[in-house]
Parts: sequence; C-alpha cells; structure tokens
Amino acid sequence: MRALMVATLMVALAAAALATPTAAQTVERLYVMDCGRNAANDQARWSPGVNVGKPIELSDTCYLIKHGGQWLLWDTGYPDSLADKPVTNAIGTATRPKKLAAQLAEIHVKPDGITLVAVSHTHPDHVGNVDMFPASMLLIQKAEVDWAFVPGKQAPFKKERMMQLLNGDHDVFGDGSAVILSTPGHTPGHQSLLVHLARTGYVVLTGDLAHFRDNWDHDRVPSMNTSADQTHASHAKVAKVLADKKAQLWINHDKATFDALKHSPQFYE
Repeated sequence: MRALMVATLMVALAAAALATPTAAQTVERLYVMDCGRNAANDQARWSPGVNVGKPIELSDTCYLIKHGGQWLLWDTGYPDSLADKPVTNAIGTATRPKKLAAQLAEIHVKPDGITLVAVSHTHPDHVGNVDMFPASMLLIQKAEVDWAFVPGKQAPFKKERMMQLLNGDHDVFGDGSAVILSTPGHTPGHQSLLVHLARTGYVVLTGDLAHFRDNWDHDRVPSMNTSADQTHASHAKVAKVLADKKAQLWINHDKATFDALKHSPQFYE
C-alpha cells in the first residue's frame, strides 16, 4: 500500500511539473538588418508641435531571430526595389542601402527557409517584402488585417497566404523566448516583440510604438496614429515590461539606436 501511495504521489508530482510553465528560455541569435532610411522633411509629423519644419533621418530596421531550427523575421522594411530606385514624396525620400534578400544571403538564409514572419503593422515601410516569403506563416493581429484589407484600400501584401491571426499577446515558440505584445494605437493591430537572449538579456523591438527616443521619453502621439488613448496605454504597458524584465528598448526608426547596434552579419546572443 505504501509503495502504491508513493508511486501515485510521484506521478502526481510529475504531472504537476509538466503543467507548471518553465522559466523563460532564450533564442539563439538576433540579427539587426538595415531595411531602409527615410530622409523626412518635417519631424513634427511624428511629434506634433515639436521641431516643426525640422528635417530628420529615420532608420528602418528588420530583425532576424534564430530559435533552434526555426527562423523568425520581424518586419520586412521598405521593398527591396527602393535599393534600385529611391522614392520621394511629400514626407521625404525613402531609400534602401541594402536589399533584404542580399542580407539574408550573406548569412546563408534563403527566403523559403524563414519559418515565421511577424510584422509590427501594415505600413509600407514594414511590410515592403512580405510577399518575398509566401511559404512562411505570417503572425499578425486580426484587428490589423481587418483594418488593412478594407474595400477600396490598397492591399499591403497578397492576402491569399498563410496567416495566423492573433488577438492579443502571443508566445511565438511557447517558451517565453519571443513574445508578441499587442500594442495598438499607431494602428488598430500594432504589435511589438519581446525577445530573450542568453547574453544580451531582454530586448523590446518597438515597431512604431514610438518613432524616436524623444517621442518615447515624452509619451507623444504622432498625427497619423489611429488612437491616442491606445497609444498612451501601449506606452505604459511596454514601460512596465521594460521595468519588470530590465529590458532594453530598441526603437525601430531611431537612427541613433540603429547606429549604436551591431549589424548583420554580426549578431546578438
């Protein structure tokens, strides 16, 4: 009887251990890729009433993450075609110093080897190369798809593809090493990414939660954002994550941030 009770207890403890979430694991590598530049005419587009008429150069960054045998690409930047033909409009001049395809080839990763693509949102400077990865599962908020693919609006990419529609935060690999954070406000389905690396620690990849450090520090809301209330709430949510995880904040369009990072083919561990 005692042996049976001990065996039963051991089984129960084992089951409990399986049911209890393990400590967050880590991804193996994170590559920072140059996915474009925008020489913008007026900083006040992103900081209403502040530095009106002052030009600003914005970076555009993509990130490639290795987790075991899987690759996750976060944002795809401006389309590679801009490397051959820059585009100038009322906002400024968009260029692409390096093609995404070339940067992937440099580290021997083929587009069809990318398991997952996740985009912060559907503005052109973030989804310009999504169609380069038709075999990849696209992780995107349902609210973003509903907003982006309304009748009469130019589609950001081909809708007839594999997509996992999310409704809030999402643990990408199921082990806490890469967690999508729902951060609406810039667009209805905007999202950011929390990444955990063994040596580097935690990093939050912002998407367009804030466009440069000064806007983050002052909780400013760009003129094109779809909701000021959601933007403020998302800022507060990420600020708590940064404090709780002692995480670094990597602001996608902040050129000073980009310049301070090491770029692919170098990587973070």
